[in-house]
Amino acid sequence: MRIIEPHRDAGAYALRVLGAADVFRFEEHLAECSACGVRVREFRGVAAELAAYARRTPAGVAPVVSPGPEVLRRMVAAAAFGRRTSRRRRLALVAAAVALGVGGPALVLQGVPADRAGAERWTATGGLPGVSAVVTTGAREWGTDVGLEVARLPVAAGVCALVAVGRDGSEQTVSTWSVAGAGGKPATVRGGAALDPADIDHFEVRASDGHRLATVTR
Repeated sequence: MRIIEPHRDAGAYALRVLGAADVFRFEEHLAECSACGVRVREFRGVAAELAAYARRTPAGVAPVVSPGPEVLRRMVAAAAFGRRTSRRRRLALVAAAVALGVGGPALVLQGVPADRAGAERWTATGGLPGVSAVVTTGAREWGTDVGLEVARLPVAAGVCALVAVGRDGSEQTVSTWSVAGAGGKPATVRGGAALDPADIDHFEVRASDGHRLATVTR
C-alpha cells in the first residue's frame, strides 16, 4: 500500500485505479473533504466515457493499457485545464452579453450571421423619435430569413410586430414580441418571410394598435 496524497487521488479513485487499501483510506478522507467530492464528480464523465469505450471494444482486445502514474498525472492536469477553460468561457460570454446590452443595435446583430453570403443590413430611417432598429436578412430557398434588434420602444406599445412590406404593397408579418416582457431593454427577435429579399421594399415595426414605430430600409 502506498501513502495516498489527499486532494490528488480524486481522479484515481473516480477511475477505479486505486488499490483496495488506498480506496479505504481515500474514502475516509473523502468523508471530510467536500473539495475532493467535487473533483470525484467531475471525473465521473471521464470514467463513463472509458467504460463505454471498453464495452465497444471487441472481446479479446485490451481496450486500454494499465494506467501508470504519468498517465494519471496527465488526466488530472487535463481535467484542471478543462475547469479553467470553462470558467474563462463563461466569463467571456458574460462580457459579450454586457457589451451587447450597452451597445444597442449598432453592434453586429445576432439574428442572421453577418458573414453569411448575401446577408444584408437594414437600418431605421423613420418612425417614433428615439426608437432604433436594425434588420439583417438572408436569402433562403423558402424566402427570407430575418433578424431584428430594436431598442428604446415604449412599454406602452404592448405587443409589437415586424412586418415585411413588398414592392407590390403586400405585407407579411415576420415576428411578434412583447415589449413589456423584454422589460424595456433592447430586444432581438427572429422570423421569416415568404418574400424573396429582392421583393422586399422595407420593414416596419408596429405597435399592437397598428401604429408604425419604425421604418427600416436598406
